[in-house]
Amino acid sequence: MSQVDEPQDPSEQDISGEMTLFEHLAELRRRLIISIIAIVVGAVIAWSFRNELFLVILQPLKDAAPNAKMANVHYKDLTEPFFVLLKTSVTAGVFIGLPVILWQIWGFIAPGLYKHERRIAVPFVFLATIFFLIGASFCYFFVMPYGFAFLFAFSDPVSTPNIMMQEHYNFALRLLLAFGVVFEMPVVAMFLSAIGLITHRTLIKYWRYSVIAAFVFAALLTPPDVGTQMAMAVPLVILYGVSILVAWFFTSRREKKALKES
Repeated sequence: MSQVDEPQDPSEQDISGEMTLFEHLAELRRRLIISIIAIVVGAVIAWSFRNELFLVILQPLKDAAPNAKMANVHYKDLTEPFFVLLKTSVTAGVFIGLPVILWQIWGFIAPGLYKHERRIAVPFVFLATIFFLIGASFCYFFVMPYGFAFLFAFSDPVSTPNIMMQEHYNFALRLLLAFGVVFEMPVVAMFLSAIGLITHRTLIKYWRYSVIAAFVFAALLTPPDVGTQMAMAVPLVILYGVSILVAWFFTSRREKKALKES
């Protein structure tokens, strides 16, 4: 009697199949289009509130200014307000469409994973969105007012800074995006450890380099004062520690499961 192979656990089957290069490119194109549509829809919605949204971006500057006059913004030509408000709407569209964008990113890489690895799809998208918003909020409510106040302290008390609309928007956006992205560190650690690319041992091995990188990164992205740089570097180091714990959790689960199956 011939031996019948034991059926594979459906949760371990990779049902994605192999895709050709052109199929991968077509899939990438489709998901990029969906992401762009999500951003455009969000930007159209945000355009109705463009002035209010720009005032929100301007608020930390107003809070930090010694007087209201010093927080006035200017523009060099008549087209600048239009394009700044358009960029503000597009940025808001990215925030609004962030869950869709993250879901498309996940959908593109998921076919290369086993079915049990795909179970973290919903937690990944949810946590990535939440951590990005936490990082941006931390920057908005704490880092930006403190950093702007530090920079205002160097202004001549009898003069008014000529703050340009475009430059201030770019600076504020860079800070918000930087903090949003770096706060994704535990989510990235969750994903990479869940699929077995890293372990907590890997992160522990390189913790000294991560501390140095945190302070270098903070010095490059924040205003040139120690307090603001610490406000970014310290959370980065803490997030790295959280990432080690997250990697330990998923690595332990994976290793225990492998031990039981051996």
